[in-house]
Amino acid sequence: MRNSLSVSGWLVFVCVLSLLFIAGCTTTDQAVKTESATAKSAATGIKSGATMNDILAEETAKSKAEFVAMRKAAAAKKAAQEKLMAEATAVCKDIHFAFDRYDLDSGARDTLREMADWLLNQDGWVVTIEGHCDNRGTSEYNLALGERRAGAAKAYLTSLGIAEERITTISYGEERPLDPANNEGAWTKNRRDHFVPTPQK
Repeated sequence: MRNSLSVSGWLVFVCVLSLLFIAGCTTTDQAVKTESATAKSAATGIKSGATMNDILAEETAKSKAEFVAMRKAAAAKKAAQEKLMAEATAVCKDIHFAFDRYDLDSGARDTLREMADWLLNQDGWVVTIEGHCDNRGTSEYNLALGERRAGAAKAYLTSLGIAEERITTISYGEERPLDPANNEGAWTKNRRDHFVPTPQK
């Protein structure tokens, strides 16, 4: 009888220990799961206990900040482009020619040297050279003369180190006068090369 009680006591003791062990493991598993969920929430930037309104407000704030940053970057880029265009326009000035001539005088060469210096520092830009004439002579003759004037400027720019593929030439002859009057002052203005700088796409 006493032996039976001893065995029963041991069985009860073992069962109690087993229950305690199982309960401990379950509590540990729950703690690990809770810690994992907390870490996951932190990684996604959502605080524990945050409401849907809190989450929406946070996402809205992020979107606004990104939009403001994009607007600032776009404005800065536009300002930089406008500054470069103003520089290009100031540097790429017209050069003029004597009647029925296409050779470059000292003033024209000085202007082209300044233009070349700018272009060498702005390799993302190209230039179109337009050759123009006054209205004396035939249209065909003036188209050919305008072509020679544009070609003379191109040749000089390439001699200063500007790559040939960055320069385009076109002749308008007498078709696009700067001054439409028919006198010596207007003819002097119209015998010119006009330069159109453009950023490469």
